[in-house]
Amino acid sequence: MKTLMHICCAPCSVYCIESLRAEGIEPVGFWYNPTIHPYTEYRSRRDCLRDYAQQVNLTLIEQDEYGLRDFVRRVADHIEGRCADCYAIRLEQTAVYAAAHGYDSFTTTLLVSPYQKHELIRQIGERLAEQYGIQFLYRDFRVGFREGQEKAREAGLYMQKYCGCIFSEEDRYIRNRPLKKPPVQINPKPVNPKKLARMEKAAANAAARAEHERLATGEEPEKL
Repeated sequence: MKTLMHICCAPCSVYCIESLRAEGIEPVGFWYNPTIHPYTEYRSRRDCLRDYAQQVNLTLIEQDEYGLRDFVRRVADHIEGRCADCYAIRLEQTAVYAAAHGYDSFTTTLLVSPYQKHELIRQIGERLAEQYGIQFLYRDFRVGFREGQEKAREAGLYMQKYCGCIFSEEDRYIRNRPLKKPPVQINPKPVNPKKLARMEKAAANAAARAEHERLATGEEPEKL
């Protein structure tokens, strides 16, 4: 079976690739993730996957497209429900490419994560399969999530800290904290009197040395 596998990141692909190969299926990787932000994060995941594909002898097709603005426009009025759009954007492009290039089926590494909306991914994949006349190869890869993550760490792969989009990045780092806070006055720390005296003495010594050097060279003092 000729299968195109959408890959969201290298760590998530580890178990998926091994599992399909164990079935006798040699997947072709497909990088299309315009919903990963910001660009530095997008680049880190893409480049890591490039290297990993070489390590495991995986054919990788890249459709390199960074889509922050388009994604934000698309989900602006329903940010909390953005995951459905995120899945659909990536899976539809995978289905389109697979159907146009003679693949028998398509699948996605998104199916490995217990943190994703698994059934929603399956529903979108099956809908797109019917729409484009190609099989959605469904597998519940979640059973191998921990195993794959451990192997990814052992291999030194880049391990991301959040799902992908700019809103999930916000959730990850500002979780359970208000986004708007009242102004806070931050006062300077009091200086230890002994430290202050040392600083003043050092400044006076520096000024004296400068004056001594000026007199020795015969320079005129600066006029203010």
